[in-house]
Amino acid sequence: MKHLRWFDFISINFFWLGLNLRNNAVGSFFMPYLVDIYAQAEWKNTALSSMHTAGLIIAMLIQPAVGLISDHSTSRFGRRRPFILIGTLLNLVFLAAIGLSWSYWSLLVAVLLLQFSNNISHGALQGLIPDMVPENQRGRASAVKAIFELLPLILVGLAIAPLVAGGHLDWAIVATGAGILFTALVTMFTVKEQPLTEKPGVSFWPPMLRVLGIVAGILIGAAAGLIGGGLIGGIAGLLVWAVAGESTATAVGVGVGGGIAMIVAVVVGVWAGSLTALGHEARRQPAFIWWIINRLFFLAAITSLQGFVLFFLMYAFNITREQASGLTGNLIYMVGIFTLLSALPAGWLADRIGHRLLVGISGLTAAAGCTLLLGTIWLPNMSLIYIAGTILGVSTGLFMTANWAMGTNLVPPQEAGRYLGISNLAGAGAGMIGAGIGGPVADYLNISNPGLGYFTIFAAYAVLFVLSTVSLRFIRQGTKLTVADAPQYAV
Repeated sequence: MKHLRWFDFISINFFWLGLNLRNNAVGSFFMPYLVDIYAQAEWKNTALSSMHTAGLIIAMLIQPAVGLISDHSTSRFGRRRPFILIGTLLNLVFLAAIGLSWSYWSLLVAVLLLQFSNNISHGALQGLIPDMVPENQRGRASAVKAIFELLPLILVGLAIAPLVAGGHLDWAIVATGAGILFTALVTMFTVKEQPLTEKPGVSFWPPMLRVLGIVAGILIGAAAGLIGGGLIGGIAGLLVWAVAGESTATAVGVGVGGGIAMIVAVVVGVWAGSLTALGHEARRQPAFIWWIINRLFFLAAITSLQGFVLFFLMYAFNITREQASGLTGNLIYMVGIFTLLSALPAGWLADRIGHRLLVGISGLTAAAGCTLLLGTIWLPNMSLIYIAGTILGVSTGLFMTANWAMGTNLVPPQEAGRYLGISNLAGAGAGMIGAGIGGPVADYLNISNPGLGYFTIFAAYAVLFVLSTVSLRFIRQGTKLTVADAPQYAV
């Protein structure tokens, strides 16, 4: 590989900007806005979480599959760019389908097709840095990638949210499509891939079967969470029934059960998925597994908060979906600014006070920010919203940098991609768990006591932030996998 110049880092990573612009616009604005129109008010959180869950399952399957297919591609245009272009063109079609949807079910189909096309691009894009960047320059390339992943939070808050708030969803969709197309075209014309002359000898199916095993493990975790949460919630409800009556007991049972279900689903899902992918090596490397659990507790909370915040603000401030879109844009913009500002110096800070300490601090401060956001149910105050957004942004920036640095210290350099790929797949599962369980819990409790559902799931997300810090005690300082320990296959 040739030595790269500074603008090569930009061209190789530029499509991450368009990809994440699409992700944030669709997930935080288009989906909740349209679900609020098409779904019954009593079950809109469930409708939204079902859409998120189904989309994440598609992402967990399509993204690694396309990555593996592109690994074997001998196209004269390169291994990755043809898939990026195909995914982009399909994205434009399915974005238009979202804008033309006329019911919840038509919207669901359009969103799932968009997830399919988006992960065609995503799966191939992940291969550009390993393909084109020398090892001694990958740190700088990854830093540019991180910036392009965070900038869309700010751009969506500044450009997309005001259009939705003004009732111009169609123009917001057009702007999102234009952003995806522009970044894809820049990638097509500025990235110079070297085509493969012959296909690699590695088979497609063994690693793909392990991906399916990880997905199955996460689903097993979700099932275990529902069973465990149901049992513990039922016991809690029975204990309260004798003192406070049936309605209070039901609320306590559902709330406690939902929170326990999230916790069990994350822990069991990670262990089940890791055992499938790593076999007996997973039992010998508990620090690596607990690092993933630490990561997923935090990610499940922050991604679920972002998904439900529009509905939460509609209730807390008693405002329309257009007004809530504007407020959500301001909040996401603020989170993005402070995430970016804190992520940049976080690596320097972590090297001086330790990755473990910084990760622990970020979990506790994120819990504090979530608690402040929760307080606006009873005290709707814009200042509280912005203070909470600032705290969550700083916490997320610190966590994302320090946690990933911790993970890279736990895996063997020669097998880093294989091990860290497991955490990427499980990360999608965390989002599925947090939203998939939280949505039905919120709706069920809101029916009997308006606002109680949001209080319960946001409180559960605060607990997940705290547990991300608690889980650090299972990660022994200095633990590191050796090359001999690493299984000889890719995920």
